[in-house]
Amino acid sequence: MHDRAAHAYRQVAAAGRRRVERWAGIPRVLDALAVLGCFALMSLDIPGLAAADNSLNGWAATAVLAAGSATLLLRRRFPWLTYAVALLLIGWLHELTLVQFALYSLGRYRGRRAGVLGILGYVAVSYVLFQLPGWPVHRADTLSEFLSLVVPIGVLAAGVGIAANRQDLVRALQEQRAETAVLHAVQGERAEVAGDVHDFVGRELTLLCVRSDVLARRARAAGDEAYAGQFEELGDTGRRAHTLLNEIIVRRADDSTPSPGLDVLPGLVEQSERAGTPVLLDVDERAGRLSPLRQAAVYRVAQECLTNAAKHAPGEKVRVRIAVDDTCVRVHVTNPLPSAPPARTPVSTGTGTAGMAERVRSVGGTFAAGRRDGTYEVVAELPAGQVRHRKD
Repeated sequence: MHDRAAHAYRQVAAAGRRRVERWAGIPRVLDALAVLGCFALMSLDIPGLAAADNSLNGWAATAVLAAGSATLLLRRRFPWLTYAVALLLIGWLHELTLVQFALYSLGRYRGRRAGVLGILGYVAVSYVLFQLPGWPVHRADTLSEFLSLVVPIGVLAAGVGIAANRQDLVRALQEQRAETAVLHAVQGERAEVAGDVHDFVGRELTLLCVRSDVLARRARAAGDEAYAGQFEELGDTGRRAHTLLNEIIVRRADDSTPSPGLDVLPGLVEQSERAGTPVLLDVDERAGRLSPLRQAAVYRVAQECLTNAAKHAPGEKVRVRIAVDDTCVRVHVTNPLPSAPPARTPVSTGTGTAGMAERVRSVGGTFAAGRRDGTYEVVAELPAGQVRHRKD
């Protein structure tokens, strides 16, 4: 029973500490505590202030000090305002409490230079006031007392603020390093996942190629050249897919690998037609003179559109039109939507359209895709840039 009670007490105490730490970490709460602390310290001088200055009674002195301490609520954004009010209270009421909080705020939220300037201004103003009649005798009676009381107050307060500012900078740097470490960890994890994809999918593609070669030899041995050619073509497709997998995952960091351009677009159309998707291709002759980056974007859009058409509208004719003028490249791809969905649900991640849009927008273009009048339409427009002139 005693152990359970002790355990429950520890849980309650830990919850209380977490609650206090959570509230103490809120800047507004800390500022409010600073206001209350400063006002509590200054309120100890209210009887003496009322007696020394006939213009202030107890309530007036309380209101003035409360207004001065309330400026600490703005110390993060406007620390110089609190500093100016603190100097005013020094000259009017010879009150040194608020200036300590003000100098700390300058050093904490504006750094070393502001803290040093605040100290110099505070010492200069205090010294001038010390030379004038009326400075309270119990505060400083000689220059040595002035130097031993007024100056250390300002230096200590600003120094603590500057040190806290340095700690804030160190903490921010540590948080930035932690975020960087997390990003590196995520990238490392992605690299590992990519390696796994390469290993597993590459192995299956290898088996597919080997099996296709075996079936091709068997078909040729049986005298069926048509099936043998189809199996060989299937094996070649698997090997190309394996090569592409290597290019994307293994050699992704090699910038020397050229991106596909529009010169390989006819081959892509031919592959689509062999797979059963007729394609009507219309390419402006000026498209071949676009920059490699824009050619790669146009090629990716056309490639993804043909892939999507083969998945979701097999056998339907796809129209691909690439037009170029002085300022714009326009890719317009349409295909009729099938009257009935495909018998077999296509394998799709649903990210192809997003990938096309990102590719087009990365070069400053616009992208739109959707159903329209019984067809699926993709329109991508991107700036033509500087079209290279053909050399005769």
